[in-house]
Amino acid sequence: MKIEKKIWPEYFEAILAGKKKFELRLADFDVKKGDILVLREWEPKTKEYTGRILEKEAVYIIKTKNLKFWPDEKIKKFGYQIISFE
Repeated sequence: MKIEKKIWPEYFEAILAGKKKFELRLADFDVKKGDILVLREWEPKTKEYTGRILEKEAVYIIKTKNLKFWPDEKIKKFGYQIISFE
């Protein structure tokens, strides 16, 4: 399945350069391993698409809503960070 999403220019560029190999999104849509994310570059200042598009296959998905690795007070204090590695 193809899933189309907007992406801001700095994140589009990082993916294009091969530096960013993950995507953090609100889990308000269903995505499965093998789905294709169609990332359309969106300029928030002009509120228009730039015309550039990347397609990336979803290879690993974690949904965080029910993960309880840390107590709520620690999450509130520090928040999350996502680390990409090769």
